[in-house]
Amino acid sequence: MSETPPEEQGSGRSGPVSVVLVDDHAMFRTGVRAELAQSADAVTVVGEAEDTAGAVTVVTEQRPEVVLLDVHLPGGGGAEVIRQVHAAAPDVRFLALSVSDAAEDVIGTIRAGARGYVTKSITGDDLVAAIGRVADGDAVFSPRLAGFVLDAFAGSEAPSVDDDLDRLTQREREVLRLIARGYAYKEIAKELFISVKTVETHVSAVLRKLQLSNRYELTRWAADRRLV
Repeated sequence: MSETPPEEQGSGRSGPVSVVLVDDHAMFRTGVRAELAQSADAVTVVGEAEDTAGAVTVVTEQRPEVVLLDVHLPGGGGAEVIRQVHAAAPDVRFLALSVSDAAEDVIGTIRAGARGYVTKSITGDDLVAAIGRVADGDAVFSPRLAGFVLDAFAGSEAPSVDDDLDRLTQREREVLRLIARGYAYKEIAKELFISVKTVETHVSAVLRKLQLSNRYELTRWAADRRLV
């Protein structure tokens, strides 16, 4: 990723880029806010959210130039935030900021409408630069992730293009990941703000669609595709 100084980004801009920060970990949001505060002349945080519904509400109210968006969120995930916001505010730009470097997450988020995807190992200076570039209309990716996107949109078979996975809804994918990480049904219900009965329904649907027999096969299936 380019290390162009943030002050050189958006030369026609009259003020700092407005940003909404979306992540379900409060300590991480605090850390990012502190990093961005060191470049207050380039970036200003105008709102935060910790789940899908809250993100949609804050972003549609604040209409920031850029949303820093985690991929895995309670209540629907980052891709769902993008889809809902773009229905009401198509000019808002999204930059995914995630711990995940899985090809499936990268391509799914870009297909939903994000302008870029960087991992949480990014430095503060590079993050500020990336925000500026996305605000100016550029696409920004951490170096290794760009290959996933190029392969996918060039029509070659990228590792994230999985017909079986495409059969699952966004919520079913969330349940799949949590099951594969060893969560109990009650823990999944709490994480996603749904009932245990609904979790059971989603698990049954996932097993049926993937033609698997139990959660142990499901865990192995998810691990093989780097979804865990």
